[in-house]
Amino acid sequence: MRAEIIDGRLIVSPLGTPEHQDMATTLAVVLRPHAVARGWKAVAGLGICTDGTRDPYEPDVAVYPPDAPRWGAREVYASGLVMAGEVVSAGSVGDDRDHKPGIYATARVPIYMLVDPVSEPARVTVFSEPKDGRYTIATTVDLGKEIHLPDPVDFLLDTAVFL
Repeated sequence: MRAEIIDGRLIVSPLGTPEHQDMATTLAVVLRPHAVARGWKAVAGLGICTDGTRDPYEPDVAVYPPDAPRWGAREVYASGLVMAGEVVSAGSVGDDRDHKPGIYATARVPIYMLVDPVSEPARVTVFSEPKDGRYTIATTVDLGKEIHLPDPVDFLLDTAVFL
């Protein structure tokens, strides 16, 4: 089970369908060589929390340096992430699309990637350049097309890996 606090609501949900977990794992696997080359970690599932409130989140994928600040031994502060990634499921549509961009932008996470297989058509959006609690740039492509993850990741991702 995953537990998150989103806009004051405690959300407890199962990890997701096999298809959802496969997409999250695929994203982590594709990002991992690029992360390792920069001395970072890329993992599917990581306990993070926001600075100050310590509200907990568990992005489907997180990229972070090994020396990212932590709350205790378990949680990495969101402000220490390089990138957060979410795979939308039927039960997470509103939170992943509407709430988490603001949450991650407020935490100054440089990149938020949203893999959205439940939209019509299925698509991937990369949010970047957080400022004042919002991402100032959002780039969207249909699933199967290439999308650029900007600095600090700087990687061209072929989203066909999710098909």
